[in-house]
Amino acid sequence: MSTDHNADNLERVSRREAMRRGALGVAGMIAGGACGSRIFAAEAGKTPEQKAAEEKAAKEAAAKTVAKGKVKSVIQVFLWGGMSHNDTWDPKPGTGYDYLGEFDKFIPTNVDGIQVSALFPQLAKQADKYSLIRSMTHGNDGHETAAYLMQTGHKPGGQLAYPSIGAIFTYFKREEYKGLLPPYVVMTQAAGRFSEEGFLGPAYKPFATGGDPNADRFEVQGIVNRGIDDARQKARRELVDKVNTMGFGLSTVPEMSAAEEARQKAYGLILGKGKEVFNLENEPTELRNRYGRNTFGQECLAARRMVEAGVPYITISFPGGWDTHSNHFATMRRQCPWLDQGLATLLSDLKDRGLLDSTLVWCTGEFGRTPKVSWEPPWNGGRHHYGKVFTVLVAGGGFKGGHVVGSTDAKGEQVKDRPVYPADLLGSFYLLAGIDANATLPNPLGLDSRVLDAQGEGMQSAGLLREIM
Repeated sequence: MSTDHNADNLERVSRREAMRRGALGVAGMIAGGACGSRIFAAEAGKTPEQKAAEEKAAKEAAAKTVAKGKVKSVIQVFLWGGMSHNDTWDPKPGTGYDYLGEFDKFIPTNVDGIQVSALFPQLAKQADKYSLIRSMTHGNDGHETAAYLMQTGHKPGGQLAYPSIGAIFTYFKREEYKGLLPPYVVMTQAAGRFSEEGFLGPAYKPFATGGDPNADRFEVQGIVNRGIDDARQKARRELVDKVNTMGFGLSTVPEMSAAEEARQKAYGLILGKGKEVFNLENEPTELRNRYGRNTFGQECLAARRMVEAGVPYITISFPGGWDTHSNHFATMRRQCPWLDQGLATLLSDLKDRGLLDSTLVWCTGEFGRTPKVSWEPPWNGGRHHYGKVFTVLVAGGGFKGGHVVGSTDAKGEQVKDRPVYPADLLGSFYLLAGIDANATLPNPLGLDSRVLDAQGEGMQSAGLLREIM
């Protein structure tokens, strides 16, 4: 992956050539520096011994860099359907009614020079804790294909269905995480419109909680069941233990021992500390109110509790969706305050508890919405799919706060400078988490499959997010 921000200078190279030049996952990203044509030309005159020595140094740099990964958990707020960038985090004052519609008010943040929509007063007070990537782009306007791009960093339509970033985290953190909860949790329904585990298989599929964390009881499927209180569940367990004579007699058999270990872990999840993570009644009422007494606000609170339990990857699939072809302004007026309150409180709560540095938070949809409003029937004031440019919010995990990466033109229709592609975004996440982006992945076809493709294999890249790392 190139780290040169000028896309015009990027070159396509084969995997062998990329490997030879030190583009070994993190090593290539870090030790390679700017991979423009001048560097490639300079290498042409090097001896094989010099090239071998540089490749060895690159590998050593990769090992050192990977060891520095700060991210222990990730919270992804997925705004499925695609949220308008113009109406939210990339405002365009003065562009007129056809572009602004009903949202022509903008407010300063607590960082000089950064404005957001007036729909986000609480996030405006937290801008020092996050950065905005206003030049996110991939050009894909299909829900499923754009979501696949944003969740995997790979082009859709290939021979393989690649795993999502959540499944990648689960795979690479599988030896580190020993908690009772599943390592990849989605609230409350699966976030993508594709198979998130990809070819890694069902062991890396996200656990979807179901239920509603804002209800009197967060009924998590398989953990907190409707109509069965704790006393009844415990009585059932005790009855099973009493009648399990075969289990007692074969306790020394390895298979039975493994089954008993799994059973005890399941009970720990259902009746012990695992279940308690989802018991939001343990939180002060004032804090629950700060998050917002709605589904999204309480999902954010539950996500913080899962971070405290060490869960590697948590996705909040925003309830309601942002696919606002019609009824756009009414939907935004309803949902933006929920997003503003819940996300702002999550960032401040993580910071107050000393968790933000080790927790990476990112928030975006699969694309943005058209900057120009469609006033004509049947849309009557709607915005449509727009993959040319949109905004991503990132915080924590080693990212600096209070910055803006890239910019768009006067109407928010095109990237003006510093494009950021899905592989740049996810590659930055992997780097901060100590995951080698060039590492191979097992797949059923035995093909050479990697966390992220090399640029010469079709991956678009303009460089990792070094300016905010």
